[in-house]
Amino acid sequence: MLFTEDFLHYVWKFRLFDRTDLKTEDGENLEILSAGMANTDSGPDFHNARVKIGETVWAGNVEVHLSSSDWQKHGHTTDNAYDNVILHVVYRNDVPLILSNGRKVPTLQLKDRVPDELYNRYHQMVFGDQHIIPCEKSIAGIDGLIMSNWLTRVLVERLEKRSIAVTDSLNINHNDWEETFYQFLAANFGFKTNALPFELLAKSLPQLTLAKHKNNPMQIEALIFGQAGFLEAELKDEYPLKLKKEYDFLRKKYNLQPIENHLWKFMRLRPQNFPTIRLAQFAALIVQSNHLFSKILEIKDINALRALFTDIKVNDYWEDHYRFDMQSKPVPKTLGAASIDILLINTLALFLFSYGKQHQQQYYISRSLKLLENLPAEKNNITEDFITLGLKINNAFESQALLELKNNYCNYKKCLQCGVGNKILKLA
Repeated sequence: MLFTEDFLHYVWKFRLFDRTDLKTEDGENLEILSAGMANTDSGPDFHNARVKIGETVWAGNVEVHLSSSDWQKHGHTTDNAYDNVILHVVYRNDVPLILSNGRKVPTLQLKDRVPDELYNRYHQMVFGDQHIIPCEKSIAGIDGLIMSNWLTRVLVERLEKRSIAVTDSLNINHNDWEETFYQFLAANFGFKTNALPFELLAKSLPQLTLAKHKNNPMQIEALIFGQAGFLEAELKDEYPLKLKKEYDFLRKKYNLQPIENHLWKFMRLRPQNFPTIRLAQFAALIVQSNHLFSKILEIKDINALRALFTDIKVNDYWEDHYRFDMQSKPVPKTLGAASIDILLINTLALFLFSYGKQHQQQYYISRSLKLLENLPAEKNNITEDFITLGLKINNAFESQALLELKNNYCNYKKCLQCGVGNKILKLA
């Protein structure tokens, strides 16, 4: 059998081994009263376990290894953190375990006690031939309630991990939620391809600077296009020349340094998604939205949230341009519904969650999850793969959870830590 230590942890945690006539390797009767709590930090694998050896009940830690000799190989012999281990659980007992203080640690060998059927299901899932995910042959048959509960947990994990970046930025921005939201929203306006230059732009151009020019759209546009580096080239049209003139004045006033223009990417993008169009839309949003994050905290209706982005109107120049000095066929340059939904998912839902977590207000966390429930599921390679496997993805709540499941569980074959994997392994 090709055992792994993770599998042995799983077997011990859920006591999925033959427990009849249990004895230690010294022949003493053994009863497992509690397997303990899995430890994800340094130190013994399970804390607060309770076992009865002979007539004595012991409470303490349990360490799990494939072989008893791994204790010394892993350096536990000289680590005082392991002195209170009450039971050493191993697949094979190849050497007796004696601590540096002379105490012999009771050992339980699980060889021949693990059901072949359980191991075969595990081996097939982790080491078998898969094309998409380890449990691709079984996931469609998982009970809907089990799947729903697990996806909820995975989604919260995703939001909690992503909120760490929000907290880090808040610390840099002196706990200014409006500035931090502005920076994240800008990055997400780049829609992956141009996320970095948008982020650099926002960090080089504080929201407070823009706020001083709220009543002058031309100056807002000049600041944004100027800081983006698009006003450094030779320009011909009247509109960009006006922007350049405004920017040259404001640049000196605020001692601004534009980002490198070469960072912006146009290749393999539809013209509607060119960074120049996204910058024009971002400028229009800034012009039309004062204290945007405060508004988002107050607005509950999803249609009202969408309206913050659907109602923005770019400068008329962009109606027949995609780039400066290059006229094109007139086309409205509004944000599409799919783009707006991505902004709601990646920025608004994240910040509602982060705000609720930071202020310990479940109301905003619940609003974040509710927002995702009311948004359509994302369409990408990962969601399409899950649909191919027979799953129905009803909304962004589920699509976001499945992205987390695929990227942080399935890709690393963490089936033993997955609620779906656990259920499949335990099926008779």
